[in-house]
Amino acid sequence: MADSANQTVPTRRVLRGRPYSISEFARKYRLDEKEAKRLYEKFGPSATELDLLMAAKRKPPTLPLDFEA
Repeated sequence: MADSANQTVPTRRVLRGRPYSISEFARKYRLDEKEAKRLYEKFGPSATELDLLMAAKRKPPTLPLDFEA
């Protein structure tokens, strides 16, 4: 019988703001796909959280090239 006291349950994060896609996040902050995926997996998909992270790293967002997006 498994000892349930030693099993960890993954914690769920509350999503603050709308979710980013990895490609949208990478494009907005001019990150390569590998770095964007690493940060996305570590901090979650929350646009609010990722924007705060990038502000702390002093990486300003870029203007979209396609103004219809």
